[in-house]
Amino acid sequence: MRIDINGRSFAEEPRPGQCLRTYLRERGWFGVKKGCDAGDCGACTVHVDGEPVHSCLYPAFRADGRSVTTVEGLAAEDGELHPVQRKFLDAQGFQCGFCTAGFLMTTAALDEDQLADLPRAFKGNLCRCTGYRAIEDAVRGVCHAEAPGAGEAVGRNLPAPAGPQVVTGTARYTFDIDVPGLLHMKLLRSPHAHARITAIDTTAARQVPGVHAVFTHHDAPERHFSTARHEHPTEDPDDTRVLDDTVRYVGQRVAAVVADSEAAAEEGCRRVEVTYEILPAVLDPEEAMRPGAPVVHDKDAATARISRPQDNVVGEAHGEIGSVEAGFAEADAVYEDTYRTQRVQHASLETHGAVAWFDEDDRLTVRTSSQTPFLTRRALCALYDLPEEQVRVIAGRVGGGFGGKQEMLVEDIVALAVLRLRRPVKLEYTRAEQFYGATTRHPFTIHVKAGARRDGRLTALQLRVVSNTGAYGNHGPAVMFHSVGESMAVYRAPHKKVDAFSVYTHTVPAGAFRGYGLGQVMFAVESALDELARQLGLDPLEFKARNIIGPGEAMITPGGEEEDLHIASYGLDQCLSIVRRAQGEPAQAAPDGWLVGEGTALAMIATGPPGGHIADAKASLLPDGGFDLAVGTAEFGNGTTTVHRQIAAGELATTVDRITVRQSDTDVVRHDTGAFASTGTVVAGKATLRASRALADQLLDFAAAHLRLPRADCRLAEEAVLHRNGRLTLKELYAAGAAVGVEFAAEGHFGGTPRSVAFNAQWFRVAVDPDTGEIRILRSVHAADAGKVMNPMQCRGQVEGGVAQALGATLFENVRIDGRGAVETAAFRRYRLPQYADVPRTEVHFMETADTIGPLGAKSMSESPFNPVAPAFANALRDATGVRFTELPLTRDRVWLALADSPRRTPRPPVSR
Repeated sequence: MRIDINGRSFAEEPRPGQCLRTYLRERGWFGVKKGCDAGDCGACTVHVDGEPVHSCLYPAFRADGRSVTTVEGLAAEDGELHPVQRKFLDAQGFQCGFCTAGFLMTTAALDEDQLADLPRAFKGNLCRCTGYRAIEDAVRGVCHAEAPGAGEAVGRNLPAPAGPQVVTGTARYTFDIDVPGLLHMKLLRSPHAHARITAIDTTAARQVPGVHAVFTHHDAPERHFSTARHEHPTEDPDDTRVLDDTVRYVGQRVAAVVADSEAAAEEGCRRVEVTYEILPAVLDPEEAMRPGAPVVHDKDAATARISRPQDNVVGEAHGEIGSVEAGFAEADAVYEDTYRTQRVQHASLETHGAVAWFDEDDRLTVRTSSQTPFLTRRALCALYDLPEEQVRVIAGRVGGGFGGKQEMLVEDIVALAVLRLRRPVKLEYTRAEQFYGATTRHPFTIHVKAGARRDGRLTALQLRVVSNTGAYGNHGPAVMFHSVGESMAVYRAPHKKVDAFSVYTHTVPAGAFRGYGLGQVMFAVESALDELARQLGLDPLEFKARNIIGPGEAMITPGGEEEDLHIASYGLDQCLSIVRRAQGEPAQAAPDGWLVGEGTALAMIATGPPGGHIADAKASLLPDGGFDLAVGTAEFGNGTTTVHRQIAAGELATTVDRITVRQSDTDVVRHDTGAFASTGTVVAGKATLRASRALADQLLDFAAAHLRLPRADCRLAEEAVLHRNGRLTLKELYAAGAAVGVEFAAEGHFGGTPRSVAFNAQWFRVAVDPDTGEIRILRSVHAADAGKVMNPMQCRGQVEGGVAQALGATLFENVRIDGRGAVETAAFRRYRLPQYADVPRTEVHFMETADTIGPLGAKSMSESPFNPVAPAFANALRDATGVRFTELPLTRDRVWLALADSPRRTPRPPVSR
């Protein structure tokens, strides 16, 4: 056996059945990624004798005598980047970067004909982050990145600092490390939606060669906790155990087997004998709330923080402002209907996983794919009674998150094994486990009723919301509360009412997902208001413009006014102006006989969660005159690392390449709540701003005293302090400080309050084939009020990625559950993700605003683009077909069936504008 890999010869025989991907990764070629296990995502693409192959499907033995090239081998021996690598750097054709090696390897093998047909060329590669525009620009040689240079850094298209590592395959994600003596964990999962374990025999499993231990509920702490990670743990119900003697959904973990290899651990799982007492299960949230329904969690309401356990209601919200009954009586038109949204999987290409060990100081060290390393450390310490100084949690570069990694789904069970065995242990989810063992977006049922007068003024708005949180309440109450917040507050109405319920069922748990409930409820509200406008004969956009909240107004929901939430800058009127302009511009022609329509939706979102979100940062001068910036927030394609360097560079009057960022490590900085709820820029960025500003003051104060000059005569420059008599280099300044025992370092802190709001508007023009139900997007326009845009190139990518992900949820993504509660769509080929060919180029427009709360005028823009997409699309579809679709996803067959049941006609004449 001989395989040539990137010019080096390897003679080791592969294991029976081993794929080329694992063979390569075991030899240190970590640029080859594991994304799907089935040849669906392309993250593992390599070249074999110059031909691109999915190495997860390619048997390693077939590479005998062949030449294999991974992304690490694309560059020349002298380090010169391959032209494709250079193009991806210039265009910044990546975000989290987990898929990038696969796209690079595919692109590098394309001929001219294939380059002319990218939809076909990229049919085997998936990206969840970018929306594909940046990837296309990279392939076409478009350059977006500016060269770092002296001057103001904020507002420029500066590249991500990890870009060179991403395109060369040397960026290190969670499992891209070699841990000596590593053991592997596999999980046995429940085949039942609801059952009690009456007996569990691990004898045969422990006898499998290579098995070191089998853990069951007998080995787990009795303590209950929530997998959700929030700054205040009391926001979530304590309803979960590490391993439980009662299982509540198909896929819940029952036992953990730790062995020398994954194969031995899997065999051990097969040999664990479990006796179950099958219990009644309830899969529908409305049925779950009815008297006599099976109780999912029979717990004390106060101690577990569950609203009504006997009714399966984990959380609820009720409130009324004014009298909706009176408001509807005043209305000249009233519309009501029920809307439904489905389960959606986060589908981050890097699956959940962690590896843990004891370091040389006998501290438990956990390396994990997490958005919340500090909160995970806190939870592990509470669960296992460990002092925080004895636990270190590290998040390497994270391969996508979208809220799904704001959970502790693997770290607890890995820590249990390491604490017992005193050996390094790894658990990495398969793609199938992501579907039935992780979390999903909450399915919602929303009944909306809205009334308005003839002049287009809303009189009343009423919602009844039921959210299916699944078998466990992680994020359930918080998502439910958030869903009815900004979705109602963005509109003025004298009478509002909400009744909302987060409900347990015996199904896979739901969790945090981009938009955090707002997208589901906005689908209903924005669709209903569109329909109400049509009843009144008004243009839906003008109708909404008459009723939107204005600058300086209080945001009122039936739950009351959130005192720390403010409109600290206002760009919603500009967003709607962008849409009006798009409406009036010439339209792309549709095929003959197709129905054409257009639709708009708007959204408002808070730039951070209520109750505080803590971020700390530390900026230091280094001996060489550069700077060190330590931040707690994680990088998973959200771009916070780039933005933090830009903020620091601006305050310290230097260039971004002179700032080294250390992050996502509980040893690096004081507490950081985590990178979720759109806080990477507006909260952690503000901590960075304060730390950098304080360090600049410290440097100037010391320099002035050292030079015996007024501070006003000194100013920071790229590598020195300039003064009236010349310049003092930062190296000299550091040495002068060291000589008298002064360390140049400053810390910054922000508690996440007060908070501002961001606005978005989405507009589509679509064409529909009435004979087949096929829909084509003729134009997509998105207006985003992000305040001062720190990095336009990067922010545009966030918007495009959010729109693309939302289009997937709008058109075809659906985690299907069968009649016994099992997930039916546990693979990418059964769960339809947006591919390159599915996603249009969205025109992104940024509004000209500057926020008075956010750092340097910035607002968040990672979650909010998702929220208006589904209702805008549904409104365009309604405009084209005359049919109001109230359930997602808007699949082709669903559209065709609806059209078949209604008179086919050309689009109704436009309403008056």
